[in-house]
Amino acid sequence: MRDLSIKKLYYSISEVSKITDIEQYVLRYWETEFEELSPQKNRAGNRIYTNKDIRLILYIKELLREKKYTIEGAKKIIEDYEQEKKPVSEVKEKRTHNESNTFIEVEKNSSTLKEDLEEIKNFLNLLLKKL
Repeated sequence: MRDLSIKKLYYSISEVSKITDIEQYVLRYWETEFEELSPQKNRAGNRIYTNKDIRLILYIKELLREKKYTIEGAKKIIEDYEQEKKPVSEVKEKRTHNESNTFIEVEKNSSTLKEDLEEIKNFLNLLLKKL
């Protein structure tokens, strides 16, 4: 899994393609197949992806390309996740030792996102005090 070292709120489809190593046309196709993957669009009509979207894309990629699920099988796993209302990284399934490491990496990315948001909040509060 690639490190999301660029910290942004939104990413373009070309950035997401580079981060996830998935072609843009595949990302567009996956949007038609997976209801849960529906990035917003900006005023110009361009897709804008969040960190949550990227994590979902990486999970779909893992299911399809590494674990060799069919699209229908991956849909079922994603739907089960939606019904449980848990983060993608907590979907219940049998995991090997290596898969557990992937789970830990996703959790670390989530905690750094929280820290980044907290830092932004503190910075904005500081600016507000100065005004």
